[in-house]
Amino acid sequence: MRVAYADPPYIGQAKKHYNSTEVDHLDLLRELSEYDGWALSCSSTTLKEILSLPTCPNNVRIGAWIKPFCSFKPNVNPAYAWEPVLFIPARNGTRDEDTKRDWVSSVITLKKGLVGVKPEIFCMWLFDLLGLEVEDEFYDLFPGTNAVTDAYKKWVNRFI
Repeated sequence: MRVAYADPPYIGQAKKHYNSTEVDHLDLLRELSEYDGWALSCSSTTLKEILSLPTCPNNVRIGAWIKPFCSFKPNVNPAYAWEPVLFIPARNGTRDEDTKRDWVSSVITLKKGLVGVKPEIFCMWLFDLLGLEVEDEFYDLFPGTNAVTDAYKKWVNRFI
């Protein structure tokens, strides 16, 4: 199976945090649909916009990364303490497997080189959520600091 994860700059944040152009989410969803399974991280404020795109499949599910500790900003209430993860698993679980949750709770990373670097706990949850198996091909479409790719290597090594 070919499985992809996309953690692009969130809509409206590309120039501010990465000095780059906005990602075309219409095209990104089209690209993701070419994989057997995929996940896309986004912000709670742009979730509706992404779900309304014509290239967003009707069978997409929404998971949640719950952040018990996150960056609390002055005069921002309620805090942005969760992030949606749109996903289509490569495989569905069976009754013989432990049930996977559609959410994970993990604190944010700090001082990892870029804004939004995903913590290892998030990554391990993501791999299980997508139904990854060791023989699958995994593609990190926005590698940034390589945190997700490094976590994937660690995840694979658990089975070797």
